[in-house]
Amino acid sequence: MTRPGTLGELRSSGWLSRPVKHEVRDNVIRRIADGKPIVDGVVGYDNTVLPQLENAFLAAHDVILLGERGQAKTRMIRSLVELLDEWMPVVAGSEINDDPYSPVSHHARVLVAERGDETPIEWVHRSRRFGEKLATPDTSIADLIGEVDPIKVAEGRYLSDELTIHYGLVPRTNRGIFSINELPDLAERIQVGLLNVLEERDVQIRGYKIRLPLDLMLVASANPEDYTNRGRIITPLKDRFGAQIRTHYPLDVEIEMDVVEQEATPVQADGLAVSVPPFMTEIVAEISQQARRSPHVNQHSGVSVRLSITNYETLVANATRRALRGGEHEVVPRVSDLEALVSSTAGKLEFDTVEDGREEQVLDRIVKSATLDTFRARCRPEQLTEVVAAFENGLVVNTGADIGSAEYANLLPQLPGLRDTLTELEVGETPAAVASALEFVLEGLHLSKRLNKDAVGARATYRGRG
Repeated sequence: MTRPGTLGELRSSGWLSRPVKHEVRDNVIRRIADGKPIVDGVVGYDNTVLPQLENAFLAAHDVILLGERGQAKTRMIRSLVELLDEWMPVVAGSEINDDPYSPVSHHARVLVAERGDETPIEWVHRSRRFGEKLATPDTSIADLIGEVDPIKVAEGRYLSDELTIHYGLVPRTNRGIFSINELPDLAERIQVGLLNVLEERDVQIRGYKIRLPLDLMLVASANPEDYTNRGRIITPLKDRFGAQIRTHYPLDVEIEMDVVEQEATPVQADGLAVSVPPFMTEIVAEISQQARRSPHVNQHSGVSVRLSITNYETLVANATRRALRGGEHEVVPRVSDLEALVSSTAGKLEFDTVEDGREEQVLDRIVKSATLDTFRARCRPEQLTEVVAAFENGLVVNTGADIGSAEYANLLPQLPGLRDTLTELEVGETPAAVASALEFVLEGLHLSKRLNKDAVGARATYRGRG
């Protein structure tokens, strides 16, 4: 469709100018009426965070998202650009997205005054109407608001001329959404300058005062620890936000699994078929859930969902490496692959312990507890009575990374009572799938104190308790 190219054509088209918050509100209303989420790609917030976010936008409020690391705050903020109209007209050549009906900058005002309805119009896509700044200690007023451009002064303009100003991120996001990540880390004097632009609409640059009636929606994020200890939001700026919304980690294992399956990057290699049984994904998710409840893990720093994602990816990677070394083409993670999660977990948990070596013990207990809880949720003890009896009659099974899947599959005739459990675990009966399910069942029986286990390095031997 041909869009109007001049101010006169824009008026004739019937286009109406709206404040950006009203624009967002109209699009939120449309999404809610159509039964669509206002934020795409975020799992687990349907009944908690998103209703509060909807209320804030319907009320045309600025928003601050408060939560620990890895709670999708930045993702939600960046996705808000989809709540803007796809295209927006601006005065041609404007640096701050001037509204053709109400120009703000000197350039746009002069152009509209001189050319009237012949003023050229450009159309800006919504992807260019989002501005973002990470609040770092070196952030300056010039970054956010602007500074005198010495090149423009050298061209012969006076310092008092508005055309000498190089606009910062905030003015350049006029008629859009501006985001500040980790707002408490922004120096208080910089917060004052930001407040002046967003509230009073006046700003002084090098002693020259100009009025910029900017049209912005302000969205910020903050970590609770930073919010209360490392820095603070000045009271006038805090008062600017109409809504403070607390984010959270997944409330249950099922949601954590959904996040993992959505976000994890699968291993892809020619000739390899990768399949992750649901119970292995559940163990990975349960590890994070257990860590968030552990008294030995510092809960103030949080246990990010990234822990589940990287653990899942590491689990699949280790299974892939094991399959390649064994000459197998089917990749199915096993319980013995969980040992590889130490590298992907160590940097994401802060332990509340001062004893050397205690971290590995805490992690080992978390992994075992997660495995046991998953086993109890997915396996019925009465179905495994025959399996336990086979071990009591002298059966011994060795497991480990160096044991091929075919060796596990050969054990099925000796464990006829295992077939019903394999069916319920939904793994199929390929050798790699049987190997994964068998290790899971054996480890679950051991943790349930129904089998004995001797572990040496990466090898484990299961036998009866008699």
